[in-house]
Amino acid sequence: MIKSYEYKSCLLELLTGDITEEITDVVVNAANSRLAGGSGVDGAIHEAGGPEINEECAKIITLQGECPTGESVITSSGKMKCKYIIHTVGPIWSGGKNSEEFFLRKCFFNSLKLAANNGLKTISFPAISTGAYGYPVPQAAFVSIDEILRFIKKKPGLFRKIRIVLFSENKFEEFSKALERLKSKYH
Repeated sequence: MIKSYEYKSCLLELLTGDITEEITDVVVNAANSRLAGGSGVDGAIHEAGGPEINEECAKIITLQGECPTGESVITSSGKMKCKYIIHTVGPIWSGGKNSEEFFLRKCFFNSLKLAANNGLKTISFPAISTGAYGYPVPQAAFVSIDEILRFIKKKPGLFRKIRIVLFSENKFEEFSKALERLKSKYH
C-alpha cells in the first residue's frame, strides 16, 4: 500500500513495509535514550545494521550522555541499504499530560533539520512512539504529518522525498486519514 502527496516539490509518501529495507539517504530510528537498541523498530534497525551502529551509539553516549526526548543524533547505517541513520527519542505516552505532542513534533523537526544539515535529500521515518511508547496512532499520525509539512513549508527545496514507513495496514489507514485532513491546510 502506498499513498503520495506532492508539496512544494517534495514527495511525501505513506507506505506499509519494512523500514530496514529502505533504499534512501537516511532512515530515522525510534530510539531509546540510551541509543542501545530495544524492541520494535529500534531493535530491528540495530539488528539489520549490525554491531557498527551499536559501537557508534555507545561513543555518542560516552561523549554526551543519554539522548533526551525529542533530540536526534546521526550515525552510519552499518549493513543497511541507506547511507545514514538518525536516532531520535520519542515521547512515552502519558495521556497527553506531559507535553507528548511537543516532544513528538521535536523528534520530526530535529530529524529533518539534522538530515538537511548533512545535505540528505531523501528520508524515511517510522511511526515514532506508536509502538512500545504507546502514543495513540490517530494523534501521532496527525502530529507527525503536520510537522513534516510545516517543515517543508518553512524550508522548501531541502528534500526530494520523505517517506513514512508503516508496519501495519491499521497504521497506514490512520496516517492516510491524517494526510487527507491536512491537505487543505497545506496546498
